[in-house]
Amino acid sequence: MSFDRQLRLGMVGGGEGAYIGNIHRFASRLDGVWQLVAGAFDVDPARGRAFALSQGITEDRSYGTYQELIAGEKDRADRVDAVAICTPNFTHYPIAKALIEAGFDVICEKPLTATLEDGVALEALARESGRFVGVTYTYSGYPMVHDARVRVARGDIGAVRSLQVEYPLEWMATAIEQQGNAQAAWRTDPKKNGRGGSIGDIGTHAYHLAGFVTGLKLQALSADLATFVQGRALDDNAHVMMRYEGGARGLLWCSQVAIGNSNGVRLRVFGETGSFQWFQEQPNELVYTPLNGRVQLIKRGADDLSEDAKVRTRTPPGHPEGYLEAFANLYAGFGEAIRARHAGRDPGPLGQNLPLAYDGLKGVAFVEAVVDSAEGDLPAWVRPVAR
Repeated sequence: MSFDRQLRLGMVGGGEGAYIGNIHRFASRLDGVWQLVAGAFDVDPARGRAFALSQGITEDRSYGTYQELIAGEKDRADRVDAVAICTPNFTHYPIAKALIEAGFDVICEKPLTATLEDGVALEALARESGRFVGVTYTYSGYPMVHDARVRVARGDIGAVRSLQVEYPLEWMATAIEQQGNAQAAWRTDPKKNGRGGSIGDIGTHAYHLAGFVTGLKLQALSADLATFVQGRALDDNAHVMMRYEGGARGLLWCSQVAIGNSNGVRLRVFGETGSFQWFQEQPNELVYTPLNGRVQLIKRGADDLSEDAKVRTRTPPGHPEGYLEAFANLYAGFGEAIRARHAGRDPGPLGQNLPLAYDGLKGVAFVEAVVDSAEGDLPAWVRPVAR
């Protein structure tokens, strides 16, 4: 099969009214790497097929279920090269498992699975099968996040001593899941979302971002979960203390009830000789402060940026790039990794340092450890299964 062409993408879930499905579609086509050619977009087969047709997908590739997609695509000469899973958490495992066993590569929303048992099994299946499994930890797609990663690794701030990462939102400050909001409804249902509420939905993003930039390996954590909205079944606020191998310490805060905040992702990393700060609301800037030195603002597009940042930059300085471009960097990277595997070569810079199945497993293990800690007698220090 030739890969000197656009890669063909299939999608499960993400149909009419699904926010994340639109983001995947925008991101996948931004660089011309992928073309969406097939899908099973809705739990209602008729509605899913109608949505597929509205996206320009031919009738014979507009499927009612993911099982139909697998059966219809696996023997085609022009079969899809990968399938994106944009469904609620509890469905990730059975869908991904079936796709991998049928020989498809997978791009999966986070968290990888709703339970640790399923996460362990899926990561093992991906590793043993040799199939590509990418996980959309979006914030690792930003150019300046990659630049921070390179600068920390080369010792610009010395050994990391501490970090603070946060992800506050206000969108669930009231009981919108009880007022017909479908997106909030499944996210607050333990059977569909898993054991963690805010910690599973957005806390995993913060955890991955901190580890991606610093390279630190989590040793143990102690967590305090809260549910502030009456009648809600899962946490909507989390504070987590983290101990890393080597002695570094971390603090993570995520909240779905932080009024006045909208995706306010922030990371601060403090080392022996300096610090870095990155805020998603100013994503094209990295704040660097050396010990006893002046605060420096490193901007995307600067000549001295790392190659990791440059290959993920599309526009000149002063023209802002943001969330969609970061998401598109993941899709471009996934495409490069898949092409490189089929060509028997090492991937180029875009296809390196990607969030893969084991990163997804680490996220699931993190959520499990957080909930275990919070359900114990505080302070309860818990060692995650995968770190």
